[in-house]
Amino acid sequence: MLAALTGGTLLLSGCGVIGIGGGSSDQADLRALLPERVRKAGVLTVGSSFTAAPVVYRNDRNEPDGLDPHLAQKLGSLLGVRVEFQDAGVFANVLPGLLGGKYDIAMSGITDTREREQGLDKNGKQVNAGVDFVDYFMAGIGIAVDKGNPKEITDIDRLCGHTVTVKKGTTHADLAARQKAVCDPAGRPLTIMETDSDNAAIENLKGPADAYITDYPKATYAVQTVGNGTLFDIGGPQIQPRPFGIALRKEDGRLRDVLMRAMNRLIMDGTYDQVLADHQLTVGAIQNAVTNGP
Repeated sequence: MLAALTGGTLLLSGCGVIGIGGGSSDQADLRALLPERVRKAGVLTVGSSFTAAPVVYRNDRNEPDGLDPHLAQKLGSLLGVRVEFQDAGVFANVLPGLLGGKYDIAMSGITDTREREQGLDKNGKQVNAGVDFVDYFMAGIGIAVDKGNPKEITDIDRLCGHTVTVKKGTTHADLAARQKAVCDPAGRPLTIMETDSDNAAIENLKGPADAYITDYPKATYAVQTVGNGTLFDIGGPQIQPRPFGIALRKEDGRLRDVLMRAMNRLIMDGTYDQVLADHQLTVGAIQNAVTNGP
């Protein structure tokens, strides 16, 4: 599905890699390491925005579906707890909801960035305490364009003079804003249409927008599924591969480390690869999970 995606099999390197146990005793050991509140409740609550197929969305039975819900379910099984997804609404609500204590973790195709780790806005101003990430997947940025790419938009620089649609609160919105600051003074203004959902962005691309910037897996999914693949193409290769991460509050280091160890267990025993294969996302696989990776 994502044959054009490169860099997905990179071995992530970073701080906090924990050794992986083996055998049935490892599950008991991991459960014992969970924070007491999670262990006693027997539930791990997950905040998400169901607007990002194939990473996370609601299927035709209105159930959480996609890469993130399925990986979370496998983590819950390994840890001996039930996983409960909570709808945060639009993507821009996901991290504020986590920081506000509405759920234990957040999984919503969230790109691990230094700004999010440090709680900075796009201008470098401190706006919150920041979050930690357990990185589990690699994905770049993709540009979806009209079929045949009549505007010849193949990279960010070629957006100048055009209209782009992005989802609010995302790294893609920040990227578009930075490019606008380059395009406008050059006399080729970039118009940005922000939305609350990928579906709304796709509707914009059907209409006034010339390009839709999103995660490469989501861009590819839209190209292949909307209009049975007859409406859109991918404009150029993926851009700036970065890891997706499970987001946690800074004070939840214990839970972070247990989840990282559990994710590595899923990677080692083949469960992780099977989940990615089920969603045709194997090219985004990593070799080991880390905290706050590159």
